[in-house]
Amino acid sequence: MKPGITKTNPYDVHMARNPRADRGKRPKQGAHLLNLRESAGLTQTQLAGFVGVPQGTIALWEWNETPPRSSALPKLAKALGVSIADLLVVNLINKKPPIAKKPGPVSDVQKAFEDVRSLPRHQQKKILETVSALVEQYKRKVAS
Repeated sequence: MKPGITKTNPYDVHMARNPRADRGKRPKQGAHLLNLRESAGLTQTQLAGFVGVPQGTIALWEWNETPPRSSALPKLAKALGVSIADLLVVNLINKKPPIAKKPGPVSDVQKAFEDVRSLPRHQQKKILETVSALVEQYKRKVAS
């Protein structure tokens, strides 16, 4: 080795000390998603669990200008307690995300209707007729 030259780790030569220092300012779409997630009180890991993606994917979306893939949007919007439109539209006027509801546990009724959704349409209609009749019967009983 020549005098005055120090041995360095080859992996450190091109690495920034702070990985985010090279990224600069967060894009508007990513900042919007970050604000929605924080408003919902969720960590990246928690949100990733709700959406069914790795935590790194959430981090990528928060540092990206393009919105998440379309197949993830319904679950993402539900987990954040906003509509898909609110998820995709960056509010440029007041720069505040819509107020998000905290996602709660899925109820037994919601689980049952998600199962019903997978049935053929004619069976869904029969189940809906039965449930509607039971609800009306309950309302009449409570009213009297």
